[in-house]
Amino acid sequence: MVELTIDGIKVEAPEGSMVIQAAHKLGVYVPHFCYHKKLSIAANCRMCLVDVEKAPKALPACATPVTNGMVVHTRSDKAIAAQKSVMEFLLINHPLDCPVCDQGGECQLQDLAVGYGASASRYQEPKRVVVGKSMGPLISTDAMQRCIHCTRCVRFGEEIGGIMEIGMLNRGEFAEITTFVGQAVESELSGNMIDICPVGALLSKPFKFTARSWELARRRSVSPHDSLGANLVVQAKMDRVMRVVPFENEDVNECWISDRDRFSYEGLYTEDRLAHPMIRGEDGQWREASWSDALQVVVHGLNTVRDQFGAEQIGGIGSHNATVEELALLARLVRALGSENVDFRLRTIDPAFGKAVAGVPWLGMPIADLGTLDRVLVVGSFMRKDHPLMAQRLRQAAKHGTQISFIDSAAEDPLFPVTARMTVAPSVLPNALAEVQAALAKAKGLAIPQAYAGVEPSLAAQQIAASLSSGERVAVLLGNMAVASDQASLIAANASALAQAAGAKFGFLTPGANTVGGYLAGATPGEGGLSAEQMLAQPLKAYLVLHAEPALDSDNGARAIEVLKAAGFAVALTSFKSAAQDWADVMLPIAPFTETSGTFINAEGRAQSFKGVAAPFADTRPAWKVLRVLGNLFQLQGFDDETSESVRETVMVGGTDGRLSNDITAAIGLAGKREGLERVADVPIYRSDALVRRSQPLQETAASQAPRARMAASTLAGLGVESGDALRIGSAQGQATLAALLDDTVAPGCVRIATAFNETLALGSGFGQLTVERA
Repeated sequence: MVELTIDGIKVEAPEGSMVIQAAHKLGVYVPHFCYHKKLSIAANCRMCLVDVEKAPKALPACATPVTNGMVVHTRSDKAIAAQKSVMEFLLINHPLDCPVCDQGGECQLQDLAVGYGASASRYQEPKRVVVGKSMGPLISTDAMQRCIHCTRCVRFGEEIGGIMEIGMLNRGEFAEITTFVGQAVESELSGNMIDICPVGALLSKPFKFTARSWELARRRSVSPHDSLGANLVVQAKMDRVMRVVPFENEDVNECWISDRDRFSYEGLYTEDRLAHPMIRGEDGQWREASWSDALQVVVHGLNTVRDQFGAEQIGGIGSHNATVEELALLARLVRALGSENVDFRLRTIDPAFGKAVAGVPWLGMPIADLGTLDRVLVVGSFMRKDHPLMAQRLRQAAKHGTQISFIDSAAEDPLFPVTARMTVAPSVLPNALAEVQAALAKAKGLAIPQAYAGVEPSLAAQQIAASLSSGERVAVLLGNMAVASDQASLIAANASALAQAAGAKFGFLTPGANTVGGYLAGATPGEGGLSAEQMLAQPLKAYLVLHAEPALDSDNGARAIEVLKAAGFAVALTSFKSAAQDWADVMLPIAPFTETSGTFINAEGRAQSFKGVAAPFADTRPAWKVLRVLGNLFQLQGFDDETSESVRETVMVGGTDGRLSNDITAAIGLAGKREGLERVADVPIYRSDALVRRSQPLQETAASQAPRARMAASTLAGLGVESGDALRIGSAQGQATLAALLDDTVAPGCVRIATAFNETLALGSGFGQLTVERA
């Protein structure tokens, strides 16, 4: 630490830090544009010039290291004169369009121009004009003449997003920010460029010209889309959500959010939104009903099934994106009716997985600790798309020497250096883990476990083992694809054993916003109960489906719809008509996360509660209230809660720490290689849940383009087809016609076909064998 004086006040700062950081620690504001605490130092706007004693000229506070005994003046005549001169130059080419600029009211340049700008410009020449560039459906660049070349967006893309999609062309007053060769910006974190742009050059295209910043009410919330639980500020006007921006929480999302978190609100008010309770008549036609009538139909229908066929014929299916309170009351209602058939894990298809995990699976460490690890192995995850901000933390860790390895079925570029990688067919993921443990045992001179007898480690397995054994802070993490596998329990057992052998932490990169919360709320089948996969494999007589869109949220959507249609009585608690109108008998309009209070528990076990940020749409009601009223109408005990907080407290009794456990009880072993082509199914980032799928701007991005049959060159050659050919893909469930696409990241002998699309519904499960022929 060194001691310096800023504006007459002594302050200590770490050696090597900059003057601007010391000033901010002291609470002294230094005007700036290009400086950002999460980005590298550029020092190209010069707005932060300060007066340092004994220095011949003003120095940029963002690029001047602190020294012992340094004396800095931020408000001296010399400093202010320098800052005013810089402001005059910045405003030379800046258009005078504040009244029509969407950044107006929250613009750094506007604010600082008041304090440091002159009342009139001495510049009489014509201002420059910059033609807008297309950056895709999310970012508007129609007024790039406002750009002051701070390069925050360029540095963000390269340093945080991990990909340099934009840069600067030309020099001097002809310099301009642009994309490369006219490409759209496709980073899953691109919207953060809008936040960090200090002027109105980069704007939110969906939000543009819809409201002024001072008209918006700002309320905190939590993202419902992945297990990070990013903190949000949701901005509303006239009880309608208009914009979503990040709320800084260093332990969770830092100061960033993903584009999925930022733009999913565009799906809230689509024509598909369910406005009123609806009942299907005997003629098959839907009609609107009052809440009272619809709930009475639900009670009568479920009572009829219970009386005629028994309570075990009733099933409750939730969602990873439902709140703790909603899942707790769903489980409480189903059990009070006499059934143990309740589950929220629609993509978990291994029947042994529930018993293989002794407690509540979680990350195994705080999210912030991802950046402190020095060795990481990620198994079965499309990391950037499944957990974009966790991938960002690992990206920063990789810059400081962390070695990160992957075992997967599609070698997607995580946009950071990969130490070693094994890309294998989904059926042999357990064997790849066995190879790594065998290599680890050989390197340490230990006996290979008997269950792995005959395993010969490949070169890649030896490289992964060498990396893991050389670290002190090591983690083995299981991704969404591994947990969704039909061999999830074996993968988990082998991964856990590997972690123990390597002295590593073992954890799950859990899917959905509330996977940990769903377990804690008891929304998993009890003794003799059926899992979601089992409930959707053979029809029960009655279903209660909460927040889920079974066609696209379950592993085998086509079969799920057939089973639900075959049921005697099905109730959908949903926000969207098309999610249930094909199979439900009653649709009850329930609130999405913006219109209800509740709690999400993220992957690290952090419980984050939130309030509704806008009034419920039309006749929409919070799902926890609907479930509570249903309990009252059935005259059941335990449905007296008046607030969501009281429901939460029943779940959170004793906290979460003692209930989180990644202990695996399943035995380790090897899997048999399956013959034929295997499917590799990924859930694209903007197809992950019902709200995201209805956000038009997100559906216009490249990440949501129509699915294709992606295969390595060797696989295409073996089939005698070429990239671009129309193929007829067959599975045990059905057929689909898709275009072939050369993709050498896919494991040989596999076909990567995205799920959660209507075009691929007929193929059924995301795991299994496929046949391929020319269409």
